[in-house]
Amino acid sequence: MIDSIFGWIRGLFGRKKRVCLGLYGAPNAGKTSLANKISMDWLGEPLGEVSRIPHETRMVQQKENVRMRANGFELSMNLLDMPGISTKVDYRDFIRYGLTLEEAQKRSKEATKGIIEAIKWLEKVDAALVVMDACEDPYTQVNITVIGNLEAREIPVILVANKIDLPKADAKRIREAYPQYPVVEVSALKGDNVDLLYDEIARRMR
Repeated sequence: MIDSIFGWIRGLFGRKKRVCLGLYGAPNAGKTSLANKISMDWLGEPLGEVSRIPHETRMVQQKENVRMRANGFELSMNLLDMPGISTKVDYRDFIRYGLTLEEAQKRSKEATKGIIEAIKWLEKVDAALVVMDACEDPYTQVNITVIGNLEAREIPVILVANKIDLPKADAKRIREAYPQYPVVEVSALKGDNVDLLYDEIARRMR
């Protein structure tokens, strides 16, 4: 299974001059923080805003022509920061963060549209980083659904165990839950091990 996935990656990237790399995962897993780190490293500018309130990213955010270089390998990417995937969006959850009823209802509608948009982008994405909060249980309906959809479309996947700087982080649970995929442990916020992620991308895409 693993060999077939990596073989697909090698074949895919050998044909394409530019790759659409999508960042998928649950809300607040750290997708935008990681997208910002990647964009800052290779373009010198951030991609989107980060907030403690879920569903801060409610539209697909894109940076084009991100040229990543690692281990003598260069890859041109369209970097796509996807809205957080959720099985349910409840406006009352936003009120707990201090939003007014009107603001919460508006955010809920926008978040639902964003989820639909992210799913539609599966038809255009060439490869994906599935970002997971290493402090949380990785075996969730959201993660299973995201990975299942990517797998069904034969889209190459690297799992990113984010927030390893926090005391409760445990990337081992992610490896045990999804042993068929490579896992890279990072702190997108602090930049820890992001260079290892670049190495992994380069290694899988040669």
